[in-house]
Amino acid sequence: MRSILRPVIAALTIAGLATIPVTGAAYAQAQKQPAAKQTPPTPAPTAAPAQNAPAPKQIALTDKQIEQVLAAQKDLDAVTAKLPQQAPDKPDPKVVAQLDDVAKKNGFANYGDYNDVVENIMLVLGGFDPQTKKYVGPEVVFKQQIAAVQADKKMPAKDKKAALADLNAALKSPPPAVENKGNIDLVGKYYDKLAAAMQNDE
Repeated sequence: MRSILRPVIAALTIAGLATIPVTGAAYAQAQKQPAAKQTPPTPAPTAAPAQNAPAPKQIALTDKQIEQVLAAQKDLDAVTAKLPQQAPDKPDPKVVAQLDDVAKKNGFANYGDYNDVVENIMLVLGGFDPQTKKYVGPEVVFKQQIAAVQADKKMPAKDKKAALADLNAALKSPPPAVENKGNIDLVGKYYDKLAAAMQNDE
């Protein structure tokens, strides 16, 4: 998972699922939801939420916003792939401008507007069971991931221990409840495209 810094507002890219602190404050890394496969995959470890990370500003999503996010992914990936591992309090103004340009090109007011939509998508997507493609809530997903890691006989003990520590920490500090219940059906409608966008970035 690519970890990138955000210049002005905490950001998640659907594909990268990484946060970019724009104000200089570290933001929680979003849960990485594994794409659905025929056999239950061993999920990637989920980073525990950063302490004192602000909850995302919840909004009611629209079809148009999700389509715009998906359309912006390729161009945003091209920008974020070139980002150096810089300090979050020293964002590159050129990168900020590039991110804003891509967001505006795809119908958003700016990169912050894009980020608000992505954060709300990820808040919902993190509660989807990748096998059934149904919303079950993030706590259920964390428990499924913990069970999958525990059952994985091929994972090195050291990696398994680290993954379980991350997942258990995430389970103890779950994301906030989805306030706009209509977002669940809407994200479910685009689940395959959103999961594919994430899988393509792996």
